[in-house]
Amino acid sequence: QVQLVEFGGGVVQAGGSLRLSCVASGSISVNFMGWYRQAPGKERELVADINSRGATNYADSVKGRFTISRDNNKHAAYLQMSSLQPEDTAVYLCNFRYSRFVRGDWIPGDTWGQGTQVTVSS
Repeated sequence: QVQLVEFGGGVVQAGGSLRLSCVASGSISVNFMGWYRQAPGKERELVADINSRGATNYADSVKGRFTISRDNNKHAAYLQMSSLQPEDTAVYLCNFRYSRFVRGDWIPGDTWGQGTQVTVSS
């Protein structure tokens, strides 16, 4: 099974920065890498995503402050967050949609990380 491991969350003051990382185990071809977040009492929302060609997409609330990137060789996605605000406080989760070569076939898959807490104090 493909698993995602996230790290880089923590507590930061408003205006500060954090860098989140998400790394997949196993040999896979990742098509879509996305970062989502979920704050208490709110629905999960897409923060940013990047496809296999490197095209990116951001939520309006983070444009100009967050940058998503990927390293295909490491099967990793990163989220550089700057100018953090208290409203950015949430659990951040990564999501990969991938293909895995198994016994002669490419098998699609979709997996989530366990989440990492980001807390921004005012």
